[in-house]
Amino acid sequence: MSKVGPTINKLATGVGGLDEVLGGGLPEYSFNLVAGAPGAGKTTLVHQLMFANASPERPAIYFTVLGEPALKMLRYQQQLTFFDADKIGAAIRFIDLSPIVVDGDLGKVLEAIIAEVNASHPAMVVVDSFRAVVREHRHRSEQGLDLQTFLQRLALHLTSWQATTFLVGEYQEDEIKDNPVFTIADGILWLSQNRDRNSIVRKLQVMKMRGTAPMPGLHTFRLGVDGAQVFPRIQSRLASDRRKLARDRLTIGVAELDQMMGGGIPAGDATLVSGPSGTGKTVLCTQFVSEGVKNGERAVLALFEEHPQDYVDRARELGFNLAEMVAAGDLRVVYLRTLDLSADEILQEIQQAVAEVGARRLVIDSLNGFEIALAPTFREDFQESLYRMVTGLSGGGVTILMTVEVAESFQHLSFSPHTISFLSQNIVFLRFIELEGRLEKVLVIVKMRRSAYHSEMRRYTITSHGLVLGEALAGYEGILTGVPKVRTEAQLAGDRREQRLLPGLVERETTVLERLRRAGEATAQTLAAAGGLTTDEATSALARLEALGLAVRADGRDGGLYRPKL
Repeated sequence: MSKVGPTINKLATGVGGLDEVLGGGLPEYSFNLVAGAPGAGKTTLVHQLMFANASPERPAIYFTVLGEPALKMLRYQQQLTFFDADKIGAAIRFIDLSPIVVDGDLGKVLEAIIAEVNASHPAMVVVDSFRAVVREHRHRSEQGLDLQTFLQRLALHLTSWQATTFLVGEYQEDEIKDNPVFTIADGILWLSQNRDRNSIVRKLQVMKMRGTAPMPGLHTFRLGVDGAQVFPRIQSRLASDRRKLARDRLTIGVAELDQMMGGGIPAGDATLVSGPSGTGKTVLCTQFVSEGVKNGERAVLALFEEHPQDYVDRARELGFNLAEMVAAGDLRVVYLRTLDLSADEILQEIQQAVAEVGARRLVIDSLNGFEIALAPTFREDFQESLYRMVTGLSGGGVTILMTVEVAESFQHLSFSPHTISFLSQNIVFLRFIELEGRLEKVLVIVKMRRSAYHSEMRRYTITSHGLVLGEALAGYEGILTGVPKVRTEAQLAGDRREQRLLPGLVERETTVLERLRRAGEATAQTLAAAGGLTTDEATSALARLEALGLAVRADGRDGGLYRPKL
């Protein structure tokens, strides 16, 4: 029988994303060290946390030690939305210890802090910036306490008080192993600024936090008008009903393409639409979004290249009124052209839009723009960043259509750059080909996991109503090279024989028939397992084969065994 210990109350920090990183909040009565270089955001972070928790019944004391004077600090902090002037003097008191520190007696500094805390019994105590004491007394130990003793006694008092306490200061990472303050602290939050070429990225690491299980790794954060905002490296998935998703297919908005896909895109899948510029990737995305809204499935459109107004105007020319969908609340357009973002920021903004709209469909246009929007330090981990974004969204039941531009080549065939095609369950490839002296567009489904699909190559055109599929290019070979060749009469005759053998079958039906011929006789369950299908899919395929005279029931009754009929 497991032993259950006392429950540790956790305080909401008031800092977006930080509670999740901390594993549910900040342990009450903990002693915390907030360290980082100048300008890293230490003071703003602690102010935000203090304003979120302080009240007249549970007041906070903020000691400033040779740092910014309180009036100067508050003049800047009151520009931030979390600042509440009504709390100053009542719920929060600022006490400047600079005059005592300048006198040089660290013992008196410690006495002043202790006296103030004992007099008011605060729920939160902050000393900012105690590192200034280190600079002021680096070579001074004649009067009162020496510096090391002062810091140790201060830390011990902060640990023993029935208050949540903070020391805010500047440290180098090589000081961690030799400074006892890091050992005494219950929690250590390390803030840093990383420079990569012209990009500056702020990161937060929970190096230590007793009584909780913090999220590992470095987490991006930003400072803005709302204060600090932390973007957890590991995002939680959106809630979904996986049982319902397993049966659903979403139409893409082009009837012939839906048929090629075996009824549409399986719900919750990520589909990559790949091709060079001008092949109509964005047009297909517009049709996907519009089809969803028409069917009562709300959508989010995440743009990384084209400005939303230009996108909407171009869609209107094709007969799709996206502006009306936005006004009705059925479509949310998220514009992410800003540079120096992290993947976690992008994911959070998209995920928030999906949750607020209740979207079932998401378009990311394009992955090339997504990569450019990332800060240089994150581009090095582009695959990892994209993986976390796609799995975080599709795992929550959102069906994703992503576009990626690939360079047109008549010698080398590439479906996606950076080897990112493995991140999607499905790939639709668009390309130009030279055919009979004209430049034609061709579409082919390269991959669809868990689905039967037609792999034929179809001509298509971009019309005033969107993408329209034409006939299959059955009389050519080498189509994907961009320079197809006419097939010989012998090759075409072989195709005709195969067509007579397998008239009008989709890939799922062909798979079931091939497995049935190999087995001699089998049940729908056996064929499903052998072909990577569901039992319902195998049963449906057998019914079609039976109707075409290609399979018969072995026992003459419904269900049971099937045999091939040649």
